[in-house]
Amino acid sequence: MAKKDYYDVLGVSKDASDDEIKHAYRKLSKKWHPDINKAPDAEEKFKEINEAYETLSDPQKRANYDQYGSAEGAAGGFGGGAGAGGFGNFDSGGFGFDDIFSQFFGNRQQSADPSAPRQGRDLQYQMTLEFEEAIFGKTTRIKYNREAECQTCGGSGAKPGTSPVTCSRCGGRGFVVTETNTPLGRMQSRQTCPVCHGTGKEIKEKCPTCGGSGHVDERHEVEVKVPAGIDDGQQMRLQGQGEAGANGGPYGDLYIVFRVKPSKVYTRDGSTIYVDQKISFARAALGGKIKVKTVHGDVELKIPAGTQTGTTFRLKGKGAPRLRGNGNGDERVTVTVTTPKTLNKEQRIAMEAFAKASGENIGSGKGASNFFDKVKDAFDKK
Repeated sequence: MAKKDYYDVLGVSKDASDDEIKHAYRKLSKKWHPDINKAPDAEEKFKEINEAYETLSDPQKRANYDQYGSAEGAAGGFGGGAGAGGFGNFDSGGFGFDDIFSQFFGNRQQSADPSAPRQGRDLQYQMTLEFEEAIFGKTTRIKYNREAECQTCGGSGAKPGTSPVTCSRCGGRGFVVTETNTPLGRMQSRQTCPVCHGTGKEIKEKCPTCGGSGHVDERHEVEVKVPAGIDDGQQMRLQGQGEAGANGGPYGDLYIVFRVKPSKVYTRDGSTIYVDQKISFARAALGGKIKVKTVHGDVELKIPAGTQTGTTFRLKGKGAPRLRGNGNGDERVTVTVTTPKTLNKEQRIAMEAFAKASGENIGSGKGASNFFDKVKDAFDKK
């Protein structure tokens, strides 16, 4: 089956800007992330979205895709790698086909305005939560290192009172053209300008604080409101808390990935919480009420007479909050009937009376042990 059009996958037009593509990707990746979306085809759609974004977010790959209909672009036009006509190992004295195609078709990234605003890098922060913190949420402050805009020069990189000027080497284009002799003749290629490093601007007098970069390292602090019901592996986005952009572009985003410590009492699957509860032989046989732990506090649970070990009861609304819904999930309580290893005199007399009433003539010694084994086996049946 042919691959879908990458623009259709992201729901953008063929002339969509980089920001439009990034916005569409973030929206769709959040919607179809397998940790969040439980649809059977969520993982496949998520992979398709990532594949489309990987191609369209890279200027060179996008240019090749627009020209040839694949991320490989020109390489595909000659039939592939070394196994297809020997082009894969072609050596022209250090001058490769990428340089030839850059000359023929241009370099999309270098052709773009080097002084255009660019958004800063996104960052990731891993936060570890206790089991109960993930259930009820919390507000906390975190600190992390990032590149921030230099306050002395306002991000320009120039000494206060001065401004960057058009690069004298590349004329503001951000690249320089070099010529190389090849077996195919004299060829031209584009390279990032060594003076302005692709910005198209030259700083004559650099800022004393940032040294001309426009950025400084900082220990940044931000308040995080952890939502109730967050689960292990899920993440949240804090807009504008990433690294500083270039040429006046906006800050990137911060993605917080949550890791939840396991509980010694409970296990969890989404909004459902599971707990094991031991009950005595007498309680299982006679029934009655017991106290059960929940994350919301102890509650009473009615045990019917004759309850077997392994029986599971439901406590409605005693689970974790639903992150994208109303109310709480449930708690599932699985009971295990315990058989005493030793009996005191009163307990033995009572059990012997129970045996007699049940038609069991156990006497004492080995027969008594066999009887108690039978009782245990009976209540161990599910």
